[in-house]
Amino acid sequence: MPSLYLSGRPEADTLLSNDPLALLIGMVLDQQIPLEWAFAGPAELKLRLGGHLDVRALAAMDPDELAAAFSERPALHRYPTSMARRVQELCLLVVDKYGGKPEKVWTGATSGKDLVARLHELPGFGAQKARIFGALLAKQLGVRPEGWEAATSPFGDPGTFRSVADIVSADTLARVRAYKQDMKAAARAAAEKAPAKKAPAKKTAAEKAPAKKAGGGR
Repeated sequence: MPSLYLSGRPEADTLLSNDPLALLIGMVLDQQIPLEWAFAGPAELKLRLGGHLDVRALAAMDPDELAAAFSERPALHRYPTSMARRVQELCLLVVDKYGGKPEKVWTGATSGKDLVARLHELPGFGAQKARIFGALLAKQLGVRPEGWEAATSPFGDPGTFRSVADIVSADTLARVRAYKQDMKAAARAAAEKAPAKKAPAKKTAAEKAPAKKAGGGR
């Protein structure tokens, strides 16, 4: 199986490469924290759970115990409690809908559109994250149902460095980071150029006064 390069830690990347559940959990955690922190999370969680990362065990685990494992220092995320809940929701869905086999989320996809729809259904996967993960599966793990390019665009586009789907080395990581920084800078510049919204004009005293009813006096 191809070796992923996402956490910068060999043991964590090996787990991501060989364990579909670990890869899904890492993708869930990849939000509002550095991606290396997110994708190292599954390996650390496995250690905290006694060396096991099992979808059925996670689904059935006491939510407070799982939150405690996420919150143990160093925390697995900036928001450990909410992310623990989201990971458990992910595991519950995989157990209920895919028979406890995380890889069936993508191996059972009949088309690129179906693949992205399946991913979008997962807790923590918005529309963009679903396309990014679909592109990662296609570009690095060979999961390429018909129409995957269109379904994952623009993240599935060849020769780009937009997301984790394009990270295969320290150099490509730096290029993806640079791209994201450029996008943020462009967004800030656009926001600064946008005309400021004018505050609604204040009503004059005459406008504030109630209108007199017709024929009101005798």
